[in-house]
Amino acid sequence: MNIRPWILVIFLTVTKSHSSRVLELSDKFIDISSEGLWFVKFYAPWCAHCRRLEPIWAHVAQNLNNSPIKVAKVDCTRFPAVATHFKVRAYPTIMFLKGSYQHEYSGERVKEDMVNYAIRMSEPAVQKISHADTLGNVKETHSIFFGFIGKTQGTLWEIFRLHAEKYQPHTWFFAMSQDVIKHDVKPPNETSVFVYKEGDIYFFNANKALIEDNETLNTTLDKWINSERFGFFPKISRANINDLMDTEKYIVIAVLSENKLSEITQTEQDFKDMIEGVIKSKRHDLHHHFQFGWMGSPELANSIAMSELTVPHLLVLNSTTSHHHIPDDDPVLMTPKDVLFFLEQIRYEMAPTYGGNSLFVRIYRGFFEARTTLANMWHGNPVLTSLVFGLPLGFLSLLCYSVCCADILDADEEEDEERGNNTVLIFKYNKIIFLIIDVYSSTILLSFIINLME
Repeated sequence: MNIRPWILVIFLTVTKSHSSRVLELSDKFIDISSEGLWFVKFYAPWCAHCRRLEPIWAHVAQNLNNSPIKVAKVDCTRFPAVATHFKVRAYPTIMFLKGSYQHEYSGERVKEDMVNYAIRMSEPAVQKISHADTLGNVKETHSIFFGFIGKTQGTLWEIFRLHAEKYQPHTWFFAMSQDVIKHDVKPPNETSVFVYKEGDIYFFNANKALIEDNETLNTTLDKWINSERFGFFPKISRANINDLMDTEKYIVIAVLSENKLSEITQTEQDFKDMIEGVIKSKRHDLHHHFQFGWMGSPELANSIAMSELTVPHLLVLNSTTSHHHIPDDDPVLMTPKDVLFFLEQIRYEMAPTYGGNSLFVRIYRGFFEARTTLANMWHGNPVLTSLVFGLPLGFLSLLCYSVCCADILDADEEEDEERGNNTVLIFKYNKIIFLIIDVYSSTILLSFIINLME
């Protein structure tokens, strides 16, 4: 059913400001959400993250203005039925809606990533390439994509198509004939799957025995696509660290510290360029076992290493066992040759290993993160931190005092009439003074603990 524009305006409470092309939706959106393509932000006015996303979301709408994708937002505090219908659990939540298909966006909240994601989701999961010139344009536009070569039939094609639908939110998929790609590379088989990654082509090893076993082929192709869908040197954050852990590779991380303008020092830039140069010069030898990347914030790296790392630093994480490796040498003084030697030691299990996933390590990591969070709160607002933790501690002290001294308090009540009002007032004042001392001492104790942790 096609919905005419004037009917759409009635169903939607649309408010367009002169500076934004974002549609403001109401609860009537539930009835028409399956019509067309929607890129929707579910938000709450009190949410600080939502407010920070607001100008970025306006730029996203501006960039997608000439596309069939409608960029919108809905205030879930005004229309809670919408949040319930789409199972919104946190703010902001960003979803792409295409018919009955709903997918929650989990990437970086930057304009370029969100625009590319929306455009990719609006297309078919697998797009057909019929001319070599078209393939050349695809290479210029996309630094990473997966391709299927051969006739679009058979077991390999069906499994490729299924995984294209699964990984469409993350990367691009194309299908082409042998003639389209014959000038670029010679496929190993009549039907082949490859990944184009920053100028190089790597083929999926689909031998005859593997193709005949559907279950093994499905699992193997799934792992291969997931491990190859990242660039050689992407930015690593909390949004994609879990996906990188699924690659079952060693994750080589250059730990840096960006300021609020996303700038780093010259020393950090030189270190980053050196690590990136290692993977780009030795990609054919390293990329099967190592996934390189960089972090703009040391907090996540500190959580992995369970220590305060200096920046720039080099951290290698084993995505299979959760162990990590840190070089003994000063990372700033390391050369590409030193990095390669360090990685060779890791690959052949000769480098010192730290961390892991044992019960003791999990307990210590929880303690480290709690300590770090508490210290950050104290540095950010020591008065508020003292109130947040000092008052509960003082209240607990009062409870302990009441339990331990219950007999004295009972005696006070029994002797009220005998001792007179003056004695009663003395006891009441003593209780108040004791409470004040408890709160003050608890606050001082909290400050001492935090300083001791640091």
